[in-house]
Amino acid sequence: MSPHSDLPRPAGQLAGSSSHRTFSRPRRAASRAVAAAAAAGLCCGALVLAAGPAGATASSASCTTVHVIAARASTEAPGDGVIGSLVTLIQGDVSATVSQEAVVYPATLQNYASSVAKGDSAIASELATDVQNCPAEQFVLVGYSQGAQVVGDALGGGGGGNLGTPATPGVSAAIAAKIIAVIQMGDPRRIPGLSFDVGSDPGATGLFPRPASESLAAFASKIQSYCDTGDPFCAGGANLSAHLDYTQKYNSAASSFVTARLNAAGIH
Repeated sequence: MSPHSDLPRPAGQLAGSSSHRTFSRPRRAASRAVAAAAAAGLCCGALVLAAGPAGATASSASCTTVHVIAARASTEAPGDGVIGSLVTLIQGDVSATVSQEAVVYPATLQNYASSVAKGDSAIASELATDVQNCPAEQFVLVGYSQGAQVVGDALGGGGGGNLGTPATPGVSAAIAAKIIAVIQMGDPRRIPGLSFDVGSDPGATGLFPRPASESLAAFASKIQSYCDTGDPFCAGGANLSAHLDYTQKYNSAASSFVTARLNAAGIH
């Protein structure tokens, strides 16, 4: 079966959303273990990625210096998903307190556009609530595949274009200013040639290119967007395996980027 038969299509389709908060102690007390590398395959015609660290249920943890919000890839089980392995690295790279939260949304390939719309609504709601409850916290957003689209939409807005859903705005400027770093892996809304495009195919165009009205250019210094040649989702290719190993290949570089951004903001 061609990988293209499993890709979401621009036509309107549909799917749900919510959240969790996990506290991590400073680096000196934190485990250095990193989640196992992603294993992936196809199941029932859908992309399946190995699950990352399990998501915790909601807690009343104290506010932290940094709060990481992770959006999982299509068809992954609820929680951080494989991108959670990057969250673990970030937590271990700074001595400041770091908490984490997973975007709770359908993450389905079927009804893809609706799933993304619900993810967009969920991450906006989570950010607004977190800022209200912990106004001094700074944020890092990380997302894989459909999750990469969701975290990009948090900044630039979502929907519109060839997604077939109404365009929605990004978060307010006040909230966006609290977002220190954003990591995208295999973003279906990728636009080629931008300063934050990294990976082996910086000229790649995603399945649902981000329209100018939802551009991330104003946030370029905060973002690293990884895409490799042949990826069906961010590069329009036919090599599914190129979409499945970003955390294995780029976690170290991504974590270093986030750490540098945090350090520049006085967070060590």
